[in-house]
Amino acid sequence: MRFVGIDVVIPAHDEQELLPWCLDSLAECADATPVPVTVTVVLDSCTDSSADVALGRARIVRTDVRNVGAARAVGFDSLPRPTSSPQVGQRWYATTDADSRVPRTWLVDQLARALDGADVVAGLVEVTDWSGWDPATRVRYLEGYQAGSDHRHIHGANIGISARAYRSLGGFEPLPVHEDVRLVHRAEEAGLVIAWSTAAPVTTSARRHSRTPGGFAGHLALTELEDTRSEVTP
Repeated sequence: MRFVGIDVVIPAHDEQELLPWCLDSLAECADATPVPVTVTVVLDSCTDSSADVALGRARIVRTDVRNVGAARAVGFDSLPRPTSSPQVGQRWYATTDADSRVPRTWLVDQLARALDGADVVAGLVEVTDWSGWDPATRVRYLEGYQAGSDHRHIHGANIGISARAYRSLGGFEPLPVHEDVRLVHRAEEAGLVIAWSTAAPVTTSARRHSRTPGGFAGHLALTELEDTRSEVTP
């Protein structure tokens, strides 16, 4: 199996503040990757300066669906249809979020897993800035986050998939939340090989107000609520 290029898709809704953080990390990651990397930013219903941030640093695709699953799909649908010829080689797809920073070895690790036979790579995320949350929320979250080699966590901020597998599955569904979970579960149902990677966790924002209702910030808010309830329960 030979991979000749990687396409990274980032959905973004009004992400002018954190998108530079994401794109800087991807530029460093691309420099460390042995095949060409193309980055596509999908500007979904943006009213801020996200377009100015992405200009000259990534392919720009625009949509007004206001739906993260549909936006990811729009990004991958905008790419040239990959060839299935073994002589030409295959392409690898990856996706992350605009409020996240990928490590330098992110794509190298995914390619290594793919060369070992993985069709999909599901990686971990980590939070380095918990300043917006109560310390008890951080503790409870980390206690429930299993980071072993069979972690079973699925994050849109850290997924890779072969272009061939992605197309065979029909891509991301137009879901406002958990489109990442659905894609990986459909891959499992189809008998594809899933690698549960721990090698290159993606640093993600722990902001309190998510761009996606029910997303990571929503998960942290529920964790905080559980802490509050446990404090008042006799």
